[in-house]
Amino acid sequence: MSTAPAGSTASVSTHILDTSVGRPAEGVAISLSARSGAGAEWKALGGSATDADGRCKDLPALPEGTTHVRLDFETEAYFLTKQNQQNQQNKQAEAQQDAPANRDSGPAGAFFPEVAITFAVTPGEHYHVPLLLNPFGYSVYRGS
Repeated sequence: MSTAPAGSTASVSTHILDTSVGRPAEGVAISLSARSGAGAEWKALGGSATDADGRCKDLPALPEGTTHVRLDFETEAYFLTKQNQQNQQNKQAEAQQDAPANRDSGPAGAFFPEVAITFAVTPGEHYHVPLLLNPFGYSVYRGS
């Protein structure tokens, strides 16, 4: 069991892997919120976006007393951009008669337009929370 110094806070990092293509998801906006107890109000702390490696390395620090954290991943814009790129590739592939099947991902371009992950934290611990994402599902876990 970790014995954290008085006043230390938990820290959070994340990354996103698009499992439909086996590559990092670049440019996904992420917002970070925290609260200091199950009944407390959420406080927006800020956010960032994933880099070319799918990582978000500059999330804001958590305030002292944080017990719960929420990461909000804005996936719709990512999937719309990806869908537009796929449409361009399909037009080129159609001319070659080998276009891949294109499944409709819904009227907004994303079945999950956002993903919100809420988890409990302990002061002094680091929490790496990867998101494995595809157009029709997602999975998260506590990484290292």
